[in-house]
Amino acid sequence: MARVSKGAKAASGGTPATVAASRAGIVFTLHPYEVDASAESYGEAAAAALGVPPERLFKTLLAEVDGSLTVGVVPVSGRLDLKALAAAVGGKRAQMAAPADAERATGYVVGGISPLGQRKRLPVVVDESASDFPTVYVSAGRRGLQIELAPADLLRLTEARTAVIGGA
Repeated sequence: MARVSKGAKAASGGTPATVAASRAGIVFTLHPYEVDASAESYGEAAAAALGVPPERLFKTLLAEVDGSLTVGVVPVSGRLDLKALAAAVGGKRAQMAAPADAERATGYVVGGISPLGQRKRLPVVVDESASDFPTVYVSAGRRGLQIELAPADLLRLTEARTAVIGGA
């Protein structure tokens, strides 16, 4: 069941991501799906469950760039290019953040980390391939729920910059 929302009242009882999207007054669609606990990749499983091409569904990953947490948003069909992410934020070295650090900084659990409504405002870089689609899917803040929104709204809500950060 999908839900299109515009306005804060539609997000009552939602996740921080859906509340942030509603407060911003953007139109979005929620897509719940059954979580496959045995799946190796949360993102690939979500794309399959929703029947969405994996290059249109984006995963949210946290990395440490020169010691500071940074968010990378890349298609689930690819990998985060850590060197490209570091370069995109003016850094030199990047490594994946520890899951506990990612959860503490965002307020979400791994597999359900959304780029929207995070506990701490972190630098966000979205792979520029997002602009290839009229809408993209990202986690809505919990496993089993994706939010579909326009790439421009994703960039605006996260104050993100775009760069080629997704590798094969």
